[in-house]
Amino acid sequence: MSRSRSSSQVAGIGIGWRPEIAAVVDDLPGLGFCEVIAESVPFIDVEPLTALRVPVIPHGVGLSLGGAEPVTDDRIDILASAAHRLRSPLVSEHIAFVRAGGIEAGHLLPVPRTREALEVLCNNITRTQDRLSVPLAVENIAALFSWPDDEYTEGQFLTEVVERTGVRLLLDVANVYACARNSGADPAVELSRMPLEAIAYCHVAGGESDGVLYHDTHTAPVPDAVLDLVTRLAATGRAPAFMLERDGRYPPVTELLGELDAIADAARIDRITVGSRWWAAS
Repeated sequence: MSRSRSSSQVAGIGIGWRPEIAAVVDDLPGLGFCEVIAESVPFIDVEPLTALRVPVIPHGVGLSLGGAEPVTDDRIDILASAAHRLRSPLVSEHIAFVRAGGIEAGHLLPVPRTREALEVLCNNITRTQDRLSVPLAVENIAALFSWPDDEYTEGQFLTEVVERTGVRLLLDVANVYACARNSGADPAVELSRMPLEAIAYCHVAGGESDGVLYHDTHTAPVPDAVLDLVTRLAATGRAPAFMLERDGRYPPVTELLGELDAIADAARIDRITVGSRWWAAS
């Protein structure tokens, strides 16, 4: 049985907080929310984050919700503690596994879309939800391949997860594009098959092709094809918030602000950079 889902508690345009761009984030007049890697929270001063006076979402990368082994209390508690310190309205993690048999992969690996894997994933999500005091949102990842024994499409798989657990969805638009492109599918069709009614917020990012596969690098500008998906998604009225992810090769400040504006324009949401001192300094 699915659990009831409250309405999303974040809205507008956000950005992933990173130390390298902290000064830029600090001076975004219309910032709607931001996100921080949950596992980094114990090692940083959270005062600059809480001083932003916007919702701050801890985003986990190490829970391994799709792993065969049950998620452990200590890893769930990393999310719970971060949410408490940041007074967060929700937390998020990935539909992926990152370890097996005690071996760390160092990467988000796709979960086989089988009935057995679905059962394991839902059990891990429920275990995590039961230990958290705030809602959980789970993210679709970018995959370079699909498992040969898949029994569901990604849209069917995510819909089952949402219906069985009541979990919220962190819909990564760039990952929808990456998976569709790598599998030869139509990104717009794949987007339409997602459980859009469960969206808490959305990620948007850039990537790069190696000539064969498209890699979700977070180190390149957001391509027009992804912005087109943002526009399609925003038109459904199901997505209240979009967030830029950048993780390295940070561009000049004005280019970063331009990326935020491009996402806002694609989503038909007010720009958050208006009045930024960085525009005046450029």
